[in-house]
Amino acid sequence: MVRTKKNSSWLSFSMLLVIVFSLVLSACGQPETTKTPAGEGAAKQGESAAPKEQTPPAETKRVVKHSMGETELTGTPKRVVVLTQEGTEAVLELGVKPVGAVNSGLGDTWFPHIASEMQGVTELGDEAQPNLELIVSLKPDLILGNKVRHEKIYNQLKDIAPTVLSADLAGKWKENFNLYAEALNKKQEGEKAMAAYDAKIKEAKDKLGAKTAKQVSIVRFLPNAVRIYQKDTFAGVILKDIGFARPAAQDKDQFMEVITKERIADMDGDIMFYFNADYDEKKGGTKNQEEWMKDPLYTNLKVAKNNMAFKVDEVTWNLSGGIKSAKMLVDEVVKYGEKLK
Repeated sequence: MVRTKKNSSWLSFSMLLVIVFSLVLSACGQPETTKTPAGEGAAKQGESAAPKEQTPPAETKRVVKHSMGETELTGTPKRVVVLTQEGTEAVLELGVKPVGAVNSGLGDTWFPHIASEMQGVTELGDEAQPNLELIVSLKPDLILGNKVRHEKIYNQLKDIAPTVLSADLAGKWKENFNLYAEALNKKQEGEKAMAAYDAKIKEAKDKLGAKTAKQVSIVRFLPNAVRIYQKDTFAGVILKDIGFARPAAQDKDQFMEVITKERIADMDGDIMFYFNADYDEKKGGTKNQEEWMKDPLYTNLKVAKNNMAFKVDEVTWNLSGGIKSAKMLVDEVVKYGEKLK
């Protein structure tokens, strides 16, 4: 059969239609695909993409029981205000620099042995009358104080921030330290610090040995009075920890007694530590001490005859009352105690 030019053109056109129609059917038969954002596919293939950021868990709430009831705290406080001297030593020992603290009460902002650690801390006035307006301005998330000093302003303090008050001062410094550590969410650090103190006490006992059977007297000279300090005092607790004996008049679970010269014999012991209350330029405590020590009733004492009366720093032996001072006091007791025969 002979093809004409017309027939050949028609055949070519028909074949083209068949090809186009086949392509259309092929496209219609493919499943529809969904576009995947960049990175999402990679996460499914070997998890090579960065993991999604997770929301941090909520900080745990906890309840701290203290002298005024219970206080709810969340997490670890960051802006701490301290209203007692022993409290300031406690927070520093636990690695916390307070945003505000009460002053030393001696004319200087801070006691010398902690001054370098307190640079930049806002001074809040006297321990008995802290400046509430300043405390508000610091925006604290925890206030630490003491019932003896701050019970009357407790409601005002807790309106500013969660507030925890220890029950007593004087010979309760260890109990207070543990409470502050709990409030700061640093209980483990507190246990380590107390374990280090206990180790220091053991070391002191080992060095002093049988000398701890000797009687240790503690006396404070004020401008117009003289006190003997008993077992329920800061220094008294530490002497008890070391194991020292006390003179009969001082071997009592009390704080102190004011004595007259007729009772000078109650100052006596195998060794006497004394400190003077010199709060002004007149140094009234020292003047009173010098007068008493010239009295024949004093010069007749055993500590006077044996030169075993030692003047010590009132700050570390009486006023600061915290764990840092406690360790310093132990060292001093050992230094002088080794002179006992």
